[in-house]
Order: sequence, then structure tokens, then C-alpha cells
Amino acid sequence: MARDKREAQGLDRELEDLSPELRWREWMQRIEAVLFASATPVARDDLARVVGQGAAVDLLIEDLVVDLEGRPYEIAQLGSGWMLRTKAAYAAAIRAAADVSRQTLDLNDFDLAVLAAIAYYQPISRDGLKDIFGKEISRDLIGRLADRDLIGTGPREPRRGAPYTFVTTEAFLAAFGMESLRDLPDQEGLEDAGLAEH
Repeated sequence: MARDKREAQGLDRELEDLSPELRWREWMQRIEAVLFASATPVARDDLARVVGQGAAVDLLIEDLVVDLEGRPYEIAQLGSGWMLRTKAAYAAAIRAAADVSRQTLDLNDFDLAVLAAIAYYQPISRDGLKDIFGKEISRDLIGRLADRDLIGTGPREPRRGAPYTFVTTEAFLAAFGMESLRDLPDQEGLEDAGLAEH
């Protein structure tokens, strides 16, 4: 219904009155505009709603990536979607001139450690986290991670009481610049970075 409503508002997806080159350019600009306006990664199916039926979203994005070379921002594939993000080389300049405090995760070291444990051992319950850390993990901490949409509930454990488990979300992938959980560093990488014991 929402899709029909958008099309009824005058979005000409096919652009048959344009030459093939101009049509392709317009589709690229539409994708760029959608990515620019979105604060979260945009899925392929959503991007396909602004281009013609014969258009390949992946190819449009590839051409857009080339178009954006030399710019201070880039298209990043995060999870199952894409988003525009500023290149890391400009982080200091942005922090110096722009208020980005609402975009920071604002997590302490222990919150990050629990989030990492969830990422590596998901789905995992609070009891599983207690086994890892040797102490009870508070509902408040779980709530902070869930409020930032970094974790969600997973399947219930198949045992008495059927406690909830926790898993990471697409927002987790976006926050840490990962395309999938396969991008998590392995144990050796963590040790090399001094983040895990040998």
C-alpha cells in the first residue's frame, strides 16, 4: 500500500522520455538522494523502488561509487544495505566543527565488552554472559544496548524458563562499519591489537 501511494504521488520510475544515458544518470542521482537522506543503511529492495524495473541497483551503486571518488564521503555497504558516510580521514575536522554528539555510542568499556561478547557468542542469554564475565549482567546494561538498537532479542533458550537470548542488529553493523559479522576480527586479530589475552 505504501509503495502504491509513493508511485501515485508522481514518481516516474521508468523515465521512458529520457535517453538511456540520462535515464541511468537520473537513477544514480535518485539513489544518491535516498542514501543522503537516510540515517541508516538502505536495502536493495528499497532502492529498487526509485529506479526502473530493468535497472540493476548493484550496477547503479558501482557507478555512483566511481562518481564519488575524490569526495569526502563514500558509499558503504553495511549489513544488507548501503549508506553514505564520511571518510575516516575527515573525522577530526567534523568533530572540530560539527555537533555529532548524538551520533556517538557513548558506551563505557564494560558496555563495549558485553556488546563484543554478544557479537561473538550470539545468540547468548544473560546467564551465558554471566559465565563469560563472572558476574551478573544488569538489565540496565542490556537496556542501554537495546535502546541504541545495537542488540535485539534472539531465540529463547531451550531450557526451563526459556530465557531470551540477545543478538546484534543491522545498526550494530552500521555503527562499527561492518558489512556482516564475518568482518569481526578473529581471536588472533584481537590479540595483535592488544584487546584479548594470549
